[in-house]
Amino acid sequence: MCELDQLSDMSRVSRRTFGTLGAVAGLGATFAPWAVANAQGAGGLTENMVSFAAPGGTMDAFFVHPSSGKHPAVILWPDIAGLRDAKKAMGRRLASSGYSVLVVNPFYRTLPAPQFKDFADFRDNGGFQKVGPWMAQNTHENVTETAKAVVAWLDQQASVDTAKGIGNQGYCMGGPFTVRTAAAVPSRVKAAASFHGGGLVTNRADPNDPNVPIKLIPKTQASFLIAIAKNDDAQAPTEKDELKAAAQAAGRPAEIEVYQGDHGWTVPDSPVYNEAEAERAWARLLNLYKTAL
Repeated sequence: MCELDQLSDMSRVSRRTFGTLGAVAGLGATFAPWAVANAQGAGGLTENMVSFAAPGGTMDAFFVHPSSGKHPAVILWPDIAGLRDAKKAMGRRLASSGYSVLVVNPFYRTLPAPQFKDFADFRDNGGFQKVGPWMAQNTHENVTETAKAVVAWLDQQASVDTAKGIGNQGYCMGGPFTVRTAAAVPSRVKAAASFHGGGLVTNRADPNDPNVPIKLIPKTQASFLIAIAKNDDAQAPTEKDELKAAAQAAGRPAEIEVYQGDHGWTVPDSPVYNEAEAERAWARLLNLYKTAL
Protein backbone atom coordinates (compact mmCIF):
# COMPACT_ATOMS: atom_id res chain seq x y z
CA MET A 1 0.00 0.00 0.00
CA CYS A 2 1.05 3.62 -0.64
CA GLU A 3 3.65 2.73 -3.22
CA LEU A 4 5.46 5.52 -5.04
CA ASP A 5 3.74 4.71 -8.31
CA GLN A 6 0.40 5.50 -6.66
CA LEU A 7 1.76 8.89 -5.68
CA SER A 8 3.20 9.32 -9.15
CA ASP A 9 -0.27 8.76 -10.59
CA MET A 10 -1.51 11.56 -8.34
CA SER A 11 1.28 13.80 -9.58
CA ARG A 12 0.06 13.45 -13.17
CA VAL A 13 -3.32 15.01 -12.40
CA SER A 14 -3.81 18.05 -14.58
CA ARG A 15 -3.15 21.64 -13.57
CA ARG A 16 -6.85 22.34 -14.19
CA THR A 17 -7.78 19.78 -11.55
CA PHE A 18 -5.32 21.31 -9.11
CA GLY A 19 -6.72 24.73 -9.93
CA THR A 20 -10.20 23.54 -9.10
CA LEU A 21 -8.85 22.29 -5.81
CA GLY A 22 -6.80 25.42 -5.21
CA ALA A 23 -9.38 26.99 -2.95
CA VAL A 24 -8.66 24.24 -0.49
CA ALA A 25 -5.47 26.00 0.56
CA GLY A 26 -7.79 28.53 2.15
CA LEU A 27 -10.37 25.81 2.74
CA GLY A 28 -13.33 28.04 2.18
CA ALA A 29 -16.95 27.37 1.42
CA THR A 30 -16.17 25.05 -1.49
CA PHE A 31 -14.87 22.58 1.10
CA ALA A 32 -17.44 23.28 3.81
CA PRO A 33 -16.40 20.42 6.12
CA TRP A 34 -13.01 22.08 6.59
CA ALA A 35 -14.24 25.65 7.00
CA VAL A 36 -13.91 25.76 10.80
CA ALA A 37 -13.91 29.23 12.40
CA ASN A 38 -10.28 30.28 12.43
CA ALA A 39 -9.50 33.19 14.71
CA GLN A 40 -7.87 33.10 18.10
CA GLY A 41 -10.80 32.43 20.40
CA ALA A 42 -13.44 33.46 17.82
CA GLY A 43 -14.23 29.87 16.98
CA GLY A 44 -13.46 28.70 20.49
CA LEU A 45 -9.98 27.58 19.40
CA THR A 46 -6.46 28.69 20.23
CA GLU A 47 -3.67 27.94 17.77
CA ASN A 48 0.06 28.54 17.54
CA MET A 49 3.14 27.34 15.76
CA VAL A 50 5.33 25.77 18.43
CA SER A 51 8.83 24.34 18.62
CA PHE A 52 10.63 22.11 21.10
CA ALA A 53 13.75 20.01 21.35
CA ALA A 54 13.42 16.55 19.83
CA PRO A 55 15.96 13.88 18.90
CA GLY A 56 17.92 14.97 15.85
CA GLY A 57 16.79 18.60 15.84
CA THR A 58 14.03 21.00 16.79
CA MET A 59 10.46 19.89 16.19
CA ASP A 60 8.26 22.58 14.69
CA ALA A 61 4.54 21.91 14.78
CA PHE A 62 1.07 23.44 14.68
CA PHE A 63 -0.81 23.20 17.99
CA VAL A 64 -4.54 23.89 18.11
CA HIS A 65 -7.00 23.23 20.92
CA PRO A 66 -10.22 24.52 22.47
CA SER A 67 -9.58 27.84 24.19
CA SER A 68 -10.67 26.59 27.60
CA GLY A 69 -10.45 23.35 29.53
CA LYS A 70 -8.35 20.22 29.21
CA HIS A 71 -8.83 17.80 26.35
CA PRO A 72 -7.44 14.50 25.05
CA ALA A 73 -4.34 15.01 22.92
CA VAL A 74 -4.00 13.87 19.32
CA ILE A 75 -0.87 13.73 17.16
CA LEU A 76 -1.39 14.24 13.42
CA TRP A 77 1.35 12.80 11.20
CA PRO A 78 1.13 14.40 7.72
CA ASP A 79 1.61 12.77 4.35
CA ILE A 80 4.56 13.12 2.00
CA ALA A 81 3.86 16.82 1.30
CA GLY A 82 4.37 17.68 4.96
CA LEU A 83 2.92 20.23 7.35
CA ARG A 84 0.93 22.78 5.33
CA ASP A 85 -2.37 24.65 5.30
CA ALA A 86 -4.46 21.59 4.46
CA LYS A 87 -3.09 19.73 7.48
CA LYS A 88 -3.64 22.76 9.72
CA ALA A 89 -7.27 22.80 8.58
CA MET A 90 -7.61 19.15 9.50
CA GLY A 91 -6.13 19.91 12.91
CA ARG A 92 -8.56 22.78 13.47
CA ARG A 93 -11.51 20.64 12.54
CA LEU A 94 -10.48 17.93 14.96
CA ALA A 95 -9.81 20.46 17.72
CA SER A 96 -13.33 21.82 17.23
CA SER A 97 -14.57 18.37 18.29
CA GLY A 98 -12.80 18.71 21.63
CA TYR A 99 -9.17 17.64 21.16
CA SER A 100 -5.78 19.24 21.66
CA VAL A 101 -4.14 18.54 18.32
CA LEU A 102 -0.45 18.71 17.42
CA VAL A 103 0.22 18.62 13.67
CA VAL A 104 3.90 17.78 13.46
CA ASN A 105 6.58 18.41 10.85
CA PRO A 106 7.62 14.89 9.80
CA PHE A 107 10.79 16.26 8.20
CA TYR A 108 12.00 18.35 11.15
CA ARG A 109 15.34 16.53 11.21
CA THR A 110 16.13 18.09 7.83
CA LEU A 111 14.28 21.40 7.52
CA PRO A 112 11.40 23.38 9.03
CA ALA A 113 7.87 23.48 7.66
CA PRO A 114 6.32 24.28 5.32
CA GLN A 115 8.29 22.41 2.70
CA PHE A 116 5.45 22.84 0.19
CA LYS A 117 2.46 25.17 0.08
CA ASP A 118 0.11 22.42 -1.04
CA PHE A 119 0.08 19.22 -3.07
CA ALA A 120 0.19 21.14 -6.34
CA ASP A 121 3.38 22.83 -5.17
CA PHE A 122 4.76 19.42 -4.23
CA ARG A 123 3.98 18.10 -7.70
CA ASP A 124 5.31 21.07 -9.64
CA ASN A 125 8.51 21.67 -7.71
CA GLY A 126 10.25 18.32 -7.60
CA GLY A 127 8.57 17.01 -4.49
CA PHE A 128 9.37 13.37 -5.15
CA GLN A 129 13.03 14.11 -5.70
CA LYS A 130 13.29 16.38 -2.68
CA VAL A 131 11.60 14.23 -0.07
CA GLY A 132 13.62 11.05 -0.63
CA PRO A 133 16.53 12.07 1.61
CA TRP A 134 14.15 13.60 4.15
CA MET A 135 12.12 10.40 4.38
CA ALA A 136 15.31 8.39 4.83
CA GLN A 137 15.69 10.08 8.22
CA ASN A 138 12.44 8.51 9.40
CA THR A 139 13.79 5.12 10.40
CA HIS A 140 11.94 3.00 12.93
CA GLU A 141 14.38 4.04 15.63
CA ASN A 142 14.10 7.73 14.78
CA VAL A 143 10.31 7.74 14.61
CA THR A 144 10.17 5.91 17.93
CA GLU A 145 12.36 8.51 19.62
CA THR A 146 10.44 11.36 18.01
CA ALA A 147 7.15 9.88 19.20
CA LYS A 148 8.40 9.74 22.77
CA ALA A 149 9.46 13.39 22.62
CA VAL A 150 6.14 14.48 21.14
CA VAL A 151 4.14 12.62 23.79
CA ALA A 152 6.30 14.10 26.55
CA TRP A 153 5.74 17.62 25.18
CA LEU A 154 1.99 17.14 24.93
CA ASP A 155 1.77 15.91 28.50
CA GLN A 156 3.29 19.19 29.67
CA GLN A 157 0.62 21.35 28.02
CA ALA A 158 -2.11 22.96 30.11
CA SER A 159 -4.75 22.18 27.47
CA VAL A 160 -4.05 18.43 27.53
CA ASP A 161 -6.01 16.09 29.78
CA THR A 162 -3.35 13.62 30.87
CA ALA A 163 -6.01 11.45 32.49
CA LYS A 164 -7.12 10.55 28.96
CA GLY A 165 -5.21 8.51 26.43
CA ILE A 166 -3.52 10.09 23.42
CA GLY A 167 -4.71 9.44 19.88
CA ASN A 168 -2.67 9.63 16.72
CA GLN A 169 -3.52 9.63 13.04
CA GLY A 170 -1.35 9.47 9.94
CA TYR A 171 -1.72 9.81 6.20
CA CYS A 172 0.27 8.02 3.47
CA MET A 173 3.80 7.72 4.90
CA GLY A 174 2.37 8.89 8.25
CA GLY A 175 0.22 5.78 8.54
CA PRO A 176 3.04 3.56 9.82
CA PHE A 177 4.08 6.32 12.24
CA THR A 178 0.82 5.79 14.11
CA VAL A 179 1.61 2.17 14.92
CA ARG A 180 5.20 3.01 15.82
CA THR A 181 3.95 5.75 18.13
CA ALA A 182 1.47 3.43 19.82
CA ALA A 183 4.26 0.90 20.35
CA ALA A 184 6.73 3.54 21.54
CA VAL A 185 4.53 4.84 24.37
CA PRO A 186 1.86 2.19 24.95
CA SER A 187 0.89 3.52 28.37
CA ARG A 188 -0.22 6.82 26.82
CA VAL A 189 -1.15 6.22 23.18
CA LYS A 190 -4.50 4.48 23.06
CA ALA A 191 -5.66 5.03 19.48
CA ALA A 192 -4.00 4.83 16.07
CA ALA A 193 -5.65 5.70 12.76
CA SER A 194 -3.95 5.12 9.41
CA PHE A 195 -5.43 6.60 6.24
CA HIS A 196 -4.06 5.20 2.96
CA GLY A 197 -0.93 4.32 4.93
CA GLY A 198 1.96 2.54 3.27
CA GLY A 199 4.42 -0.05 4.50
CA LEU A 200 2.18 -1.36 7.27
CA VAL A 201 2.68 -5.01 6.39
CA THR A 202 5.93 -5.31 4.45
CA ASN A 203 9.24 -3.54 4.11
CA ARG A 204 10.26 -4.06 0.50
CA ALA A 205 13.85 -3.14 1.29
CA ASP A 206 14.03 -5.73 4.09
CA PRO A 207 11.41 -8.51 4.01
CA ASN A 208 12.66 -9.73 7.40
CA ASP A 209 12.37 -6.37 9.13
CA PRO A 210 11.31 -7.10 12.74
CA ASN A 211 9.96 -3.58 13.13
CA VAL A 212 7.46 -3.49 10.29
CA PRO A 213 4.28 -2.00 11.83
CA ILE A 214 2.19 -5.17 11.63
CA LYS A 215 4.73 -6.85 13.92
CA LEU A 216 4.52 -4.00 16.42
CA ILE A 217 0.78 -4.33 17.06
CA PRO A 218 1.30 -6.74 20.01
CA LYS A 219 3.47 -4.09 21.69
CA THR A 220 0.63 -1.58 21.73
CA GLN A 221 -2.34 -0.93 23.99
CA ALA A 222 -4.22 0.90 21.28
CA SER A 223 -7.40 0.56 19.27
CA PHE A 224 -6.92 0.82 15.52
CA LEU A 225 -8.64 2.31 12.49
CA ILE A 226 -6.96 1.34 9.23
CA ALA A 227 -8.62 2.93 6.22
CA ILE A 228 -7.26 1.55 2.94
CA ALA A 229 -7.51 3.14 -0.50
CA LYS A 230 -9.14 1.02 -3.18
CA ASN A 231 -6.15 1.27 -5.54
CA ASP A 232 -3.73 0.40 -2.73
CA ASP A 233 -5.88 -2.65 -1.98
CA ALA A 234 -5.84 -3.64 -5.64
CA GLN A 235 -2.05 -3.76 -5.55
CA ALA A 236 -1.85 -5.64 -2.24
CA PRO A 237 -5.18 -7.43 -1.78
CA THR A 238 -4.06 -9.72 1.05
CA GLU A 239 -2.77 -7.02 3.37
CA LYS A 240 -6.14 -6.11 4.88
CA ASP A 241 -6.63 -9.70 5.98
CA GLU A 242 -3.11 -9.92 7.35
CA LEU A 243 -3.72 -6.77 9.40
CA LYS A 244 -7.03 -8.11 10.70
CA ALA A 245 -5.38 -11.37 11.72
CA ALA A 246 -2.51 -9.58 13.45
CA ALA A 247 -4.84 -7.34 15.43
CA GLN A 248 -7.02 -10.28 16.43
CA ALA A 249 -4.01 -12.32 17.52
CA ALA A 250 -2.78 -9.40 19.63
CA GLY A 251 -6.21 -8.83 21.15
CA ARG A 252 -6.34 -5.27 19.85
CA PRO A 253 -9.61 -3.73 18.63
CA ALA A 254 -9.27 -2.87 14.95
CA GLU A 255 -11.56 -1.53 12.26
CA ILE A 256 -9.96 -2.27 8.90
CA GLU A 257 -11.78 -1.33 5.71
CA VAL A 258 -11.16 -0.61 2.05
CA TYR A 259 -12.74 2.72 1.08
CA GLN A 260 -14.03 3.67 -2.36
CA GLY A 261 -11.40 6.35 -2.81
CA ASP A 262 -7.94 6.31 -4.31
CA HIS A 263 -4.70 6.87 -2.45
CA GLY A 264 -4.94 10.32 -0.87
CA TRP A 265 -8.74 10.51 -0.85
CA THR A 266 -9.01 11.89 2.70
CA VAL A 267 -6.75 14.93 2.25
CA PRO A 268 -8.50 18.12 1.13
CA ASP A 269 -5.70 19.44 -1.11
CA SER A 270 -5.15 16.07 -2.77
CA PRO A 271 -6.05 15.78 -6.47
CA VAL A 272 -8.03 12.63 -5.65
CA TYR A 273 -9.91 14.07 -2.66
CA ASN A 274 -13.25 12.28 -2.35
CA GLU A 275 -15.50 14.27 -0.04
CA ALA A 276 -18.12 11.57 0.55
CA GLU A 277 -15.60 8.89 1.45
CA ALA A 278 -13.42 11.38 3.35
CA GLU A 279 -16.40 12.35 5.49
CA ARG A 280 -17.18 8.72 6.17
CA ALA A 281 -13.58 8.12 7.24
CA TRP A 282 -13.67 11.25 9.44
CA ALA A 283 -16.78 9.98 11.21
CA ARG A 284 -15.05 6.69 11.94
CA LEU A 285 -12.02 8.61 13.26
CA LEU A 286 -14.21 10.53 15.70
CA ASN A 287 -15.84 7.29 16.78
CA LEU A 288 -12.41 5.76 17.42
CA TYR A 289 -11.35 8.63 19.63
CA LYS A 290 -14.69 8.74 21.44
CA THR A 291 -14.42 5.09 22.41
CA ALA A 292 -10.66 4.68 22.90
CA LEU A 293 -9.51 7.90 24.60
